[in-house]
Amino acid sequence: MNQRKNKVFITGMGIISALGIGVQQNLERLIEGKSGIGPIRQLKTRLSNELIAGEIHYSNEELIDLSGIKNKEGISRSALLGIIAAREAIQNLDFNNPKIRTGLISGTTAEAMTNIELYLKDFLSNNNRNEFIESQDWGFSTEIIAKELGITGYQTTINTACSSAANAIMTGARMIKHNLLDRVLVGGTDALSKVMLNGFHALMIVDPEISKPFDRDRRGLNIGEGSAFLVLESEKIAHEKNIICELRGYGNSNDAYHLTALSPDGKGTAMAMNNAITESGLKTTAINYINAHGTGTANSDLSEVLGIENVFGKNPPSFSSTKPFTGHTLGSAGAIEGVFSVLSIQNNLVFPNLNFSQKMDETELIPETALEKAIEINHVLSNSFGFGGNNTSLLFSKVLS
Repeated sequence: MNQRKNKVFITGMGIISALGIGVQQNLERLIEGKSGIGPIRQLKTRLSNELIAGEIHYSNEELIDLSGIKNKEGISRSALLGIIAAREAIQNLDFNNPKIRTGLISGTTAEAMTNIELYLKDFLSNNNRNEFIESQDWGFSTEIIAKELGITGYQTTINTACSSAANAIMTGARMIKHNLLDRVLVGGTDALSKVMLNGFHALMIVDPEISKPFDRDRRGLNIGEGSAFLVLESEKIAHEKNIICELRGYGNSNDAYHLTALSPDGKGTAMAMNNAITESGLKTTAINYINAHGTGTANSDLSEVLGIENVFGKNPPSFSSTKPFTGHTLGSAGAIEGVFSVLSIQNNLVFPNLNFSQKMDETELIPETALEKAIEINHVLSNSFGFGGNNTSLLFSKVLS
């Protein structure tokens, strides 16, 4: 049992998604119940006229201006999104104090894809695009964010498919717990790419309309893009005025059932949730809300809801998926939904599971379908599950006086 030593606090957060730029814009859209999913305008592909996505409707040139980047040579779209979110996360902190051991851990799924797609033919025929060579590295966006923010300490990139950012957050917390770092900027970034849109479409799990997670007639997911980062600090350096909430627990499991599917019995998802709750030292009855992974695909939703039943029984806490707001943002999803989980705690809100109408045949569980103002949200469990059954759950808690 975790003895709750060296607590990990969240002292900053930033986000850009299809809902808008910044924490406040995202909160407003969540409260309004307005999805950010719509026509694809920036990504040029034959599927742009057939599908919708959680696209951020700014061109790369506009994102360069918004990011304030110093050197735009060879920059990738995902790096630009990451810089925008990261700058917001650290804006109220003395982030370059040399006495504080600071690191950066970022998750991504498709970092190098966007520039490869744009310039592959040029690479094959001439060397006029050599400035983009470095961006083919999956850790490129992490390196760019570190340079822009002046982070010279530990940095690494995690790619575990759709649990990437959640694993980045978990890894950062563990490094603080083990006294390897005092402060870590953790999160993830992913931009829309042809290979991801076409790849998921080839798997026949993309819904041509806005997704409806946990619904009996769900048809799949919508791809999204975005970035979010959180600042984690140890209790020995965190200033009370900056503390937003506590990252109280985290858990990971690897069920290795199938390359592109979760174990259908929900054992892997249940293990991740149980591990996070055990790490926190809380009882299952203390959890007020589950921000579910909820992609809208047949396999993933079934695995998750059976996992919830396994952990919480037939009367679990309120749960919902926020992916119909943003689309499935792949490697950045765990961080984006981590921010939403913190907003739930700050505002005592349960966000609605848009488009749900009929319960699944395999369960009696029904997600929240309308914005719910709770008396108090103290503990939120946030799930992020990836291909191959790499499942991660994070437990965020209100800091009670």
